[in-house]
Amino acid sequence: MDQKAIQAPSLVVICGPTASGKSGLAIALAQRLESAAILSADSRQVYREFDIGTAKPTIAEQQQIPHYLIDICAPTETLTLADYQEQAQGLIAQFHRSLPIPFLVGGTGLYIRSVVQGLIIPRVPPQPELRLQLQALGQRQIYSFLQQVDPASAARIHANDQVRTLRALEVFYTTGRPISAQQGENPPSYPILQIGLDAEGDRLTRRIEQRTDQMLAAGFVDEVATLCNKYGPDLPLLNTLGYQEIKQYLAGDISLSAARDLTVLHTRQFAKRQRTWFHADPAITWFDSDAPDLVEQVWQQLQQFWERSETAIAAP
Repeated sequence: MDQKAIQAPSLVVICGPTASGKSGLAIALAQRLESAAILSADSRQVYREFDIGTAKPTIAEQQQIPHYLIDICAPTETLTLADYQEQAQGLIAQFHRSLPIPFLVGGTGLYIRSVVQGLIIPRVPPQPELRLQLQALGQRQIYSFLQQVDPASAARIHANDQVRTLRALEVFYTTGRPISAQQGENPPSYPILQIGLDAEGDRLTRRIEQRTDQMLAAGFVDEVATLCNKYGPDLPLLNTLGYQEIKQYLAGDISLSAARDLTVLHTRQFAKRQRTWFHADPAITWFDSDAPDLVEQVWQQLQQFWERSETAIAAP
């Protein structure tokens, strides 16, 4: 399909568990178009200097296709979901006024949902002191608080989910209103195609193992050491997947081989949670990451999507 024939504004989402090949597919598809842009939907790639451990697209890959929402925040800052949504929506609107076709690519489900469903998000910044006070009380106690002040949110949040419990409470104590009363959806009017990538069982594990080994070969240990020296080992981002395990190795607590194996294990567990999240969405069309003709399969799906979008726009 000639890109000039694609007149209707639209959005293509490529999602799925970590190491499923989302970035590679997005670049391959974007290269078939005259002009395209890739918007990252990864909650760690937004932070500068966290490169290897987040599987951030390389400089060479970013030169092939323009990438956005990467390196937009310092490691010592906090990018909220509302911040991300605002920037993503602004870029998509900008691309709809010009030629680039936007691809939203990544594995952070909440980032994607904030755009695709147009989540209405309370503009309440993190309250570090309040969070520390609440955490000191223990999860059981603060969840009990949440049940009292916002039973609707408590019904949706697992009793052991401290992150979401704290967020709901800080919104309530900051605004005086339950977060459940401030949330909602305002879906975008443009058509959206959601493509999911996945590999079953052992095949996804092998992909995770390969990527972990590639990270180590690319200098991941040096990256973590540099970040620890610059920001201190207590930087919250250094307690995330991969970085935490290498930090344990640098501290002399475990061997490099053990850090590698733990990274693989924890990545597999994370990928399982991602799969559960994304497979619950019936709007996602799934493809096998290891299919030899994957790019062609998805390209045909894109062409059909754009043809339907044009027909819908043209209909009286």
